[in-house]
Amino acid sequence: MRDKATKIALIILSGWVLYSCSLVKRVPEGKHLLSKAEISVNGEQKKDDELKDQLYQVPNTNLLGYHVRLHLFNLAKPNADSSYLAWLERKPGRHEFMTKLLSEKQVQRLGNSFVVSGFSNFLKKTGEPPVIVDINRVKKSKNRLFAYFYKHGYFGAKVSYSIDTLEGKKAIVKYDVTTGKPYIVDSLSTFIQTPALDSLYNTTKKESVIRLNKQYNEADFTTERQRITANFRNRGAYRFYENNISYVVDTVNNSHKANVELIIDNESVKQGDSTFVRPFKLYKISKVNVYTKNITSEDQSIDSTSYNGFTIYSTGKLNYRPNALTDAIFITPGSTFADFRRALTSRYLSNLRVFNYPTIEYVEDKNDTTGGSLITNIYLNPRRKFRFNVAADFTHSNIQDFGISGSLGVSIRNIFRGAETLDISTRGNIGSSRDNAIKDRAFFNILEYGADLKLTFPRIFFPFNTEKIIPKNMIPSTILSFGISRQQNIGLDKENFSGVLNYNWTPKRNRAARFDLFNIQYIKNVNPEKYFNVYESSYDRLNEIAKEAKEYTTIPNEYFDPKGNLTISEGGANNFIRDVNSGTIVLDKADDQNVRSIEERRQRLTENNLIFASNFTYTINSQDNRNDNTFFIFKTKVESAGALLSLVGGTLDATSANKTRTIFDVAYSQYGKIELDYIKHFDLRRGKVLAMRAFFGIAVPYGNSNSIPFTRSYFAGGSNDNRGWQPYSLGPGSSGGLNDFNEANLKMAYSAELRFNIFGKLNGAIFGDVGNIWNVFDVETDKKKTFNGIESFKELAFGSGIGFRYDFNFFVVRFDVGFKTYNPGRPENDRWFKEYNLSKSVLNVGINYPF
Repeated sequence: MRDKATKIALIILSGWVLYSCSLVKRVPEGKHLLSKAEISVNGEQKKDDELKDQLYQVPNTNLLGYHVRLHLFNLAKPNADSSYLAWLERKPGRHEFMTKLLSEKQVQRLGNSFVVSGFSNFLKKTGEPPVIVDINRVKKSKNRLFAYFYKHGYFGAKVSYSIDTLEGKKAIVKYDVTTGKPYIVDSLSTFIQTPALDSLYNTTKKESVIRLNKQYNEADFTTERQRITANFRNRGAYRFYENNISYVVDTVNNSHKANVELIIDNESVKQGDSTFVRPFKLYKISKVNVYTKNITSEDQSIDSTSYNGFTIYSTGKLNYRPNALTDAIFITPGSTFADFRRALTSRYLSNLRVFNYPTIEYVEDKNDTTGGSLITNIYLNPRRKFRFNVAADFTHSNIQDFGISGSLGVSIRNIFRGAETLDISTRGNIGSSRDNAIKDRAFFNILEYGADLKLTFPRIFFPFNTEKIIPKNMIPSTILSFGISRQQNIGLDKENFSGVLNYNWTPKRNRAARFDLFNIQYIKNVNPEKYFNVYESSYDRLNEIAKEAKEYTTIPNEYFDPKGNLTISEGGANNFIRDVNSGTIVLDKADDQNVRSIEERRQRLTENNLIFASNFTYTINSQDNRNDNTFFIFKTKVESAGALLSLVGGTLDATSANKTRTIFDVAYSQYGKIELDYIKHFDLRRGKVLAMRAFFGIAVPYGNSNSIPFTRSYFAGGSNDNRGWQPYSLGPGSSGGLNDFNEANLKMAYSAELRFNIFGKLNGAIFGDVGNIWNVFDVETDKKKTFNGIESFKELAFGSGIGFRYDFNFFVVRFDVGFKTYNPGRPENDRWFKEYNLSKSVLNVGINYPF
C-alpha cells in the first residue's frame, strides 16, 4: 500500500512539474511569466474586478485553473514558415527535388499552407501568448490605480509596487495602495452667464447628482453634465453641448472638504476668422418640411401639400395619406426645440417599416429677425413596395426521419396609403417517416402545409378614438392575422385555423404592452381513430392490462391478434375500453381506474377544440444594448378564454356527460390563465455571466371545460426548459412521464447558468434546472400527477449539465448535455444521481441562449 501511495505521489508530482514547465515554454530567458497580480488597499487584499480592470497586465486566462489558451499558443511552432524554409535547405537536393516534383511557386505556397504553417497560425490566433512581466506596464498600472482612487476622492492616495520572482520563470506583481482620507463635497455653487439657462437649471437643481456631504466621485460630475445637457437641449437650447459645462474644485485648507463651482459660460460663436461670445438662445420650431419620393411614379416633378402646419414635398405624386406621415412626427411647428422629439420621431418613422432610417436636420430660419427659430427638414427614403421572401430547409425530428420544408411570402408596404404592411406567406413540408402506423410506404409519406396573412396598422385600429388612453408617443400598432394549416400522416392529422387581433404599444422606455382582443384557434383532429397508433405509451399500458385481465375474466378473443395483443385498426382496443366502461368486462379496482384514465385522456386529446381567448402581456426589459450583461426581464401574461362565448350561450350538447355547450358543433374552451416570467443576468466580468430564470404558470378550467386544451397546457423538458429531460417527458409530478406527451396546467421552473469564454468565439456553460408540471383544479385525481401543497415540492426535478456555445455574431449555436440529477419519477429514496451517466444524458441543440 505504501509503494502504491509513493507511485501515485510521484505521478502527481511529475504531472505538476510537466504542467508548470509547459506554461513557460515560450517565456524567454531572463523574463518571467506573470503568475499573479495582487492589489492591497490599506493593507487588505482586494479581488474586485473593477480594480483589476485598471491593470495593464493580468495573468493569462484560465478555465477552472487550467490555462487552455496559453497551452494552445505554446503548441504552435514559433516560426512555422522559417522552419519550413530551413527544412528545405537542410538536406542537399531536397529543394531541387521538391521544385521538380511541384514547381517553385507551389513549393513556396506549400510553406503557407494549413499543413505546414496554417495549423500553427490557427493555434496562435485561438490561443493566448504568455503574459510576460513588463516593468513599463507595471508602472502604467500603478499610475492608473492612482488615477482610479483620485477620481473617487482620494486626492492624497499613494501607490507602490513590488515584483516577487519565483522558480520556473514566474513572478508575482504586488500593488499596495494607501488611500488616506476621502474628500467630501462641502458646497456647490453655480456661475451660469445666460439668464435663460440659469432659470432652466434652477427648475431641476434638486435632481442634481452632485450632493452635499457625499464623497467626491468624478463619475457624478460626468452624470451631472449629461443631466444638465439633456435638460437644456430638451427645452430649446439647440446649440448647447456637454463641453459647455466646466467645474472648479477647491480643496485648499479645507480638511478633506471639496468646494465645487459649476460654470457655464456664454456661447462662443465663430464667424469667418473672428470669434465672439453671446448668450445661449432657446429656439422654437417655425417650419417642418417633410421630403419623400414616389419610386413607382414616372413623373418625377416636385409635388407639395400642406397639412396641419406641415409642408410635405414629394418627387412625383405623394403616395401616402398626409396624416400617415404627420402622425409619426412629434416635431411640430410652434413647439420648442427638444432632442427627445427628434429621437421619438426617428423611432416612430423606423417602426412604420415603409422607410429606411430617416434623416432629420435643423437649420436656422433666416426669416426670423430674432434668430430664435429653426426649420426642421425630415428626409424619408421609401423602401421598395414589394419584398419577396423565399426559404428552404432540411429537417430531422422525432416525427420525420428526413424532411424538406419551405416557405414563400410577399410583403406589401403602404398597401392602403397609410403606411400599412400586408404580409402573405405560404409554407409546406414534405417528409419521410418509417413509422409503422403510416400505411403509405412511399419515401415522402408525410405532408404539412399552411398559409398566413398578417396586416399591420401603425396605429390603434378601433372604432373609437384611443389617443387619450394610448397616445401616439407610445408608438402603438395593430396587427390582424389569420392562419390555416393541414397535416397528413402526422399524429392525428390536425386542421388548424387561427385568427388574432392584437394591439401593441410601449408605455415607457424599456416597457412593452400587448393586448389580444381576439385570439381564436380552431383545431380539428381529422383521424381520431389513429390515437393508439400515435400515443403508443397509452396503448402499451392498455394492452398490458388486457393481457393480465384474460387470466381472471372473460374477454372476447376477437379483440386480440394472433400474437395476443389488442388490435387497433380492427377495434379491439376501443371495444375493450367500451366493455370495461359499461361493466361487461369486470376488472379489479386499480385496472378499472387505469382503463378509465386512459380513455379519458384519449377523449381529451382527440376532441376538437375551439379557443376564443383574450389576453394581456406586459414586459419590462432593462437591457440597454446587446453588450449589456447586467439586466432583468419581467414578463406577465393574463388570459381568459370562453368568457365572451358564454354570453352567446351556444347549443347544449345533450350527449356530453358534463352538459357542455357547443358552437358549430364544437365545445368551446373556458379557462383563466396567468403567467409570471423573470430573467436576471449578472455580469461577473472577464467574459463570465450568471444568468437565471424563474417561471410560474397556471391555467384553471371552468364552466364549459374540465381540462385545458392540449395546445394551451404546459410541458416540461427540452432545450429551453429542464435540459435533463426530453420535451414532454418530465412529469406530471412524480408519475414518471408515462405518456408520449406529458402535459398539465400548472408549471414551476427555475434555471441558473454560469457562462464563460473558453477561447475565441467558443463559450461554455455550467447549468442547473429545477421544475415540474402538475394537474390542479381539473379532472385529474391521481395523487402522483396533482399538486398537493407543500409536499409536492419534493417532486421538483433537478437537471444539471454542461454546454458549449459558438457565437456567429448574428446568432449562437448551442449544445447542452443534461443529466437527470434528481428524478422525482423514481422511488422516493432512489432519486439522486441514479441516471447521472452519459448513456442516460440528453443532448439539446438550440439556436441562441435558452434565456
